[in-house]
Order: sequence, then structure tokens, then C-alpha cells
Amino acid sequence: MNVERIERYLLALAVTYEKVSEDVWIINDPDKGLNQIVLFVDESLLTVRTKVMNYPVTDDKKSLRLFRELLQLNRDLVHGAYAIEDDYIILMDTLELETMDREELQASLDAIGLGLAEHYDRLKQFLPGHEQEA
Repeated sequence: MNVERIERYLLALAVTYEKVSEDVWIINDPDKGLNQIVLFVDESLLTVRTKVMNYPVTDDKKSLRLFRELLQLNRDLVHGAYAIEDDYIILMDTLELETMDREELQASLDAIGLGLAEHYDRLKQFLPGHEQEA
């Protein structure tokens, strides 16, 4: 039931997506600022996540600056949060399936798309080759 509802919402939101398994979808819709956005169901939650960039920092001082920047960017997000997973910085949100409606899913996708568009310039300073900016 949740799977069908999520697919109905994705169709209603007119996003380009691919169903990769029974409970996993990937949105690739550059016109809406949504690239490689993965949605997956895990028990009672829908997780929306994307890789923002590799975790580029190797020295402690630069890591602290990156962590501070991520926390400040989290403050600006309406939905979701930045996190570090393995060697990646990700942006993710979790929605409770029982109460999630189409508007909440749209708000989550909009917040992630907007966050990626507005925050990348602030994060790219931590990538190799941009060290002088950090």
C-alpha cells in the first residue's frame, strides 16, 4: 500500500524517476534541481537522500570548519539535514509513512533541491583545488 501511494505521489508531482526495486526509487529530474535523489522505504519511514559530494577533508582544522559549515547550513533547511556517511556528505530527510501526504513529500523534495542549489557554492570550498577559499 505504501509503495503504491509513493508512486502515485511521484506521478502527481511529475518528477522523472526510476523504480529500482520494490521499495527504492531514484529521481533524476535536472529541470527541478533533483539529481540522483534516492527514496527508499524502511519499515514505517520514507528516506529521501542524495550524495552532495565526497568527504574531502584530511586535516582536523579543515574538518572542524566543514562541520561548522554543515551545522550552519542545516539551520537554513526547511526539511532534512546534512550528514556524513562513509566518505560522502549527504543531504537527507525522513518522512513518517503513516502521516505523509503528497504535499509533505513535495516539500521534502523542494527543500533538498533548493538546499543543493543554494549551498553547493559554500561547500565546494572544501574540495581539493579550492583550499585557498576555505
